[in-house]
Amino acid sequence: MTTIFASINSISSVWENVLYRSQIREAKLEHPPIFIIGHWRSGTTFLHELMVLDPRFTFARTIDCLLPNQFLHCGDFIRKYLGFFLPSQRPMDNMAAGWDRPQEDEFALMNLGAPSPYLSIAFPNHPPVCSEYLDFEGVPSDELERWKGTLMEFLRRLQIRDPRRIVLKSPTHTGRVKVLAEMFPDAKFVHIVRDPYAVFPSTVRLWKSLNVTQGLQSPNHEGLEEYVFSSFKRMTGAFERDHEALGQGRLCEVRYEDLASDPLSELRRVYEELDLGEFDEALPHFEQHIAGLKEYKTNKFDLDESTSTEIERRWAPFLRKYGYSRKPADVAESHLNDSSATVETSG
Repeated sequence: MTTIFASINSISSVWENVLYRSQIREAKLEHPPIFIIGHWRSGTTFLHELMVLDPRFTFARTIDCLLPNQFLHCGDFIRKYLGFFLPSQRPMDNMAAGWDRPQEDEFALMNLGAPSPYLSIAFPNHPPVCSEYLDFEGVPSDELERWKGTLMEFLRRLQIRDPRRIVLKSPTHTGRVKVLAEMFPDAKFVHIVRDPYAVFPSTVRLWKSLNVTQGLQSPNHEGLEEYVFSSFKRMTGAFERDHEALGQGRLCEVRYEDLASDPLSELRRVYEELDLGEFDEALPHFEQHIAGLKEYKTNKFDLDESTSTEIERRWAPFLRKYGYSRKPADVAESHLNDSSATVETSG
């Protein structure tokens, strides 16, 4: 079945490239993109789904990312008639899924042929691949240029579909700030962080669920916790090394806990620090979305003593910088209630 669909996709992509070759080549970004970055399970999805409610912005949809070289000519047909191919909820949590939902552009890059750490999902029992693409350390210059070209091609395709300002979200971009800032000198970045004692078990759960549902092997999950530890250190280390070069007005940092407890105040601060336009124009859209999250329930994890100690030891610089302290063994992810807009996210 995989071979059959791969063949159909290849033929379809050739047809789209023929139809849109000149448009893709000539398309320009109308506005500098906005990048939402942060480690997986830090709240990037929650923040992304809020910000793209602003009618002045557009985003990469799931269909754009899963079919990045086909959505221009057959996206509407697939969205209308083939919605049953996607589950109504994501496998790692209770959040909604669908062709029109915001999605990580990393999936589009991978599907366009760019090397990506996400390729490890296909064969989870093999050693992780393409980890160097988390921060581009050790990536040859010619390969880096190809990666940049792939990203630009995807963004041009998005602009053909919708010329509004693009808001992108991908945890994998966290360690790529230097390259992205060079590519887009006027781009803005929103970096969201979250308590590592919640992030760690939630990220382990994320990879386990993706390996089971998307992998081509029955996963044994060996080495998974070590991969989470090392990837976190690699991504956050690159971010700390490079983000100061962005300059004033290009980066805003957000704590997930603050966003969850008072999302409107935090969103207003993001808009003001990054000069994203009049906040009150988008306010009714934000309020309506947040009101619908009141009954959302999130996951709960048990964190053993040895894992807590290892988090404290290996992620100490992050803990100190963002003011997080050690938690008891029972780690609960925040719940929504009548006075909170907390939501469990993938990012």
